[in-house]
Amino acid sequence: MTGKVDETLSYEQARDELIEVVRRLEAGGTTLEESLALWERGEELAKVCRRWLEGARARLDAALAEEEAQEEGE
Repeated sequence: MTGKVDETLSYEQARDELIEVVRRLEAGGTTLEESLALWERGEELAKVCRRWLEGARARLDAALAEEEAQEEGE
């Protein structure tokens, strides 16, 4: 469960695994060591999701800026 998150995970893969990690943590019944490993994995997965979302935001901002520049040039 611990270890570096695969950087090739898609947003959807990371999100789905993060949902499963949270579900397992909320359900309880794990040892302290297992809970810590799940929490660490969840943190790594959240970073992957955040990077994907930040990239998507940057692409949207660039597209909007380009559209605005084209409209001003008309």
